[in-house]
Amino acid sequence: MAQMPALIPKEVEIQRLKKIYLMVIMLGSIAASVEVDNFVDGSLHQTAIRDSAFTPAHWWLYSHFIALPLGWGFVAMYDRRVPVLRGPNNSMNTGLKITIIGYLATMFTIGINEMWHFWFVEEIFSVPNHWMFNMGVVVAFMGALAYVVRVYARLVELGAETPARNPYVAEMYKLALEGKLYSRSVP
Repeated sequence: MAQMPALIPKEVEIQRLKKIYLMVIMLGSIAASVEVDNFVDGSLHQTAIRDSAFTPAHWWLYSHFIALPLGWGFVAMYDRRVPVLRGPNNSMNTGLKITIIGYLATMFTIGINEMWHFWFVEEIFSVPNHWMFNMGVVVAFMGALAYVVRVYARLVELGAETPARNPYVAEMYKLALEGKLYSRSVP
């Protein structure tokens, strides 16, 4: 990575990156709860002949698909406060763009899903209208992973530049940046 002049103090950048990390952890826990609701919704489809967007399992599921793109949008707004995380030509980070696009795809699939079930009653998860749910979530997870790795890499860079209180931790940072932390060349 090319050296970029420090636009904000290191301590301020570290605090902002930690806030972004906390937001990502919160959004990750919301995304993980979608998996729990998939099982709840699947068990409901085993017992109910036909449901609608207004069944309680869908309230929970669909509220996630609205909260997640909005939450990642807030992360994108706060991300602008850390200049080194910006993408090409001072745009939004690419991983963040992919995450938001993936969750927006799931959000718009809610309407498509309800229109599909208006004409075709079957509740099989392999029908085409459910593909966009799955593809959107997978794309969003890939983008989120790329973004989290970028934030973590910057935190490691900044942690190596700031002196650690524990000399053992400072030595570990130094070895990690030299690529010798898990190498056989370390005595």
